[in-house]
Amino acid sequence: MTTSFSDLGVPRPLVAALSDSGITSPFPIQADTLPDSLAGRDVLGRGRTGSGKTLAFSIPLTARLSGGSTRAAGRPRGLVLAPTRELATQIAAVVEPLAHTAGLRVTTIFGGVSQNRQVEALRRGVDIVIACPGRLEDLMRQGFVSLDAVELTVLDEADHMADLGFLPGVTRILNATAKGGQRLLFSATLDNGVDKLVKKFLTNPILHSVDEANSPVAAMTHHVFDVAGVDAKKDLVRTLASGTGRRILFMRTKHQARKLAKQLTDSGIPAVDLHGNLSQNARDRNLAAFSSGEARVLVATDVAARGVHVDDVQLVVHVDPPAEHKAYLHRSGRTARAGSAGDVVTLVLPDQRKDLATIMRKASINVTPVKSTASSEHVLALVGEIAPHVSPAPKQAASSGSNRPSRSGGARRTGGSRQGAGVRSEGGARQGGSGRQGSGARNGSAARQGGTGGRRTAAGQGGAAGSGQRRAPRRSAAAR
Repeated sequence: MTTSFSDLGVPRPLVAALSDSGITSPFPIQADTLPDSLAGRDVLGRGRTGSGKTLAFSIPLTARLSGGSTRAAGRPRGLVLAPTRELATQIAAVVEPLAHTAGLRVTTIFGGVSQNRQVEALRRGVDIVIACPGRLEDLMRQGFVSLDAVELTVLDEADHMADLGFLPGVTRILNATAKGGQRLLFSATLDNGVDKLVKKFLTNPILHSVDEANSPVAAMTHHVFDVAGVDAKKDLVRTLASGTGRRILFMRTKHQARKLAKQLTDSGIPAVDLHGNLSQNARDRNLAAFSSGEARVLVATDVAARGVHVDDVQLVVHVDPPAEHKAYLHRSGRTARAGSAGDVVTLVLPDQRKDLATIMRKASINVTPVKSTASSEHVLALVGEIAPHVSPAPKQAASSGSNRPSRSGGARRTGGSRQGAGVRSEGGARQGGSGRQGSGARNGSAARQGGTGGRRTAAGQGGAAGSGQRRAPRRSAAAR
């Protein structure tokens, strides 16, 4: 018997708003957590990437604040903390349609952009703030925002905030919120100090875990391609990038990501890059090109392993193997979302075999490396149909890393309506996440909970999640 959002206690207007976006059936983590979170309990939700966590907290956030006290300048009643500005933006895309239905105002706060718009929104009065810790603390110190009226606080991807060294700031922020307020914490794991946050700030929390922490997705097929040398690897990468579906290629460094995206675009394979050196406008522009299908390939550093959720990613390629197993799982989680299938390929050079074997063992991935070249039969079978060549745009002065292709010939969209938007936060007004629950509505293999009419709409309920390659816990401007 299928559980509906109404059965879980979701208010009728929000059920209608979800239905209008093609979301009619909850994912497991939503079905598990909503009765408790809607009742005002503190909830600790744990689930792998793509499990649908964003909508799991967006619904109680908007439901419990609707019909509340009159908004006051600089004193929000709801707060969502996210580790990256991409994730904050995408969470907002999920929350805003529900907030609009409930008569609530939402704003985002993060670094990398001017604070003027954010300050002005706070002065006008907002009900819900979706923020990265760094910029939020800046505005608190300047006196533009007070958290003493916050009734419900959400920590999304708490484990990634720990990885980035944000927990001291998160602790200060939570200390500034109203005592006795409701708190919801969502995390893939409870290590690196996340457990201390739970003990200090959550009162008798109900734990809901839909998957083992760091568990790989069953619908994901893993491959390890053993390549003889650097030249053979370059040819293989180009072949893997040449299919018609969306794919994400992960690199270790910003320079390599920028360089590969340009090389692919110049060779007729539209590609864009995503890394910490890009301005916010360039990031948004490149993600829009990838989500729309204008570019079929996203070449990224680990900044995209968390917080960036795009529909219909058929293939993830670890061009450079990650540094540790959590990064492998989070990178890989960009495909096989919301129940759909996906493939993950790791390219390994002879001197990387030993380290990769250790990573795969820790990630509980059992796969036998296969010697591979660009013309290997198993490689060509995986790539499938080759996309038409797309002539690169004429060269012009552009911001660093913005390798946006011109749209001609074969650049085309793949995928259809899923429970998520092209670029989505773990949820959007459509649910994105590991397999698609889509618009038209098949569940699991049959229906994606998602879009409105065939093509993707703006926000999806994708699962948030993956973690980037761990580095020293310092905060970069890009993540604030």
